[in-house]
Amino acid sequence: MKTTAQTTFAEGLGRTLGRSWRGCARLDRRAQGWLRAQGLAPGAARAVSLVVKLAALAVLLYSAFWLALLLAFALAGAWLIRNDDGSYDEEQQTEWRHGPAGFGLYTSNDLRVDPHDPDDDQT
Repeated sequence: MKTTAQTTFAEGLGRTLGRSWRGCARLDRRAQGWLRAQGLAPGAARAVSLVVKLAALAVLLYSAFWLALLLAFALAGAWLIRNDDGSYDEEQQTEWRHGPAGFGLYTSNDLRVDPHDPDDDQT
């Protein structure tokens, strides 16, 4: 039989989050106490504390919004690249064939794109 109790991951995480919450609450009480020591009324100290918390929440939400938007654009770009079949390239593809200026590399609209000297053509 085991002498030490085994804690699950969920229990350990809950304890860690609880300690963090208590630490934040303790810091909030200390900040309110400091504001009261500076001469602020208890209601005003609570209001200042609430405004600071709301401002921090607003900054976090603003940052999360832009990160989510960046992630959405990255996912949309990755999806477009993944589903690209290259069909638009068929119009611009070049091929080796006989054309108006002899055998060479031509585009779909009969423009020769390989370097050649028209005076040097052999017929």
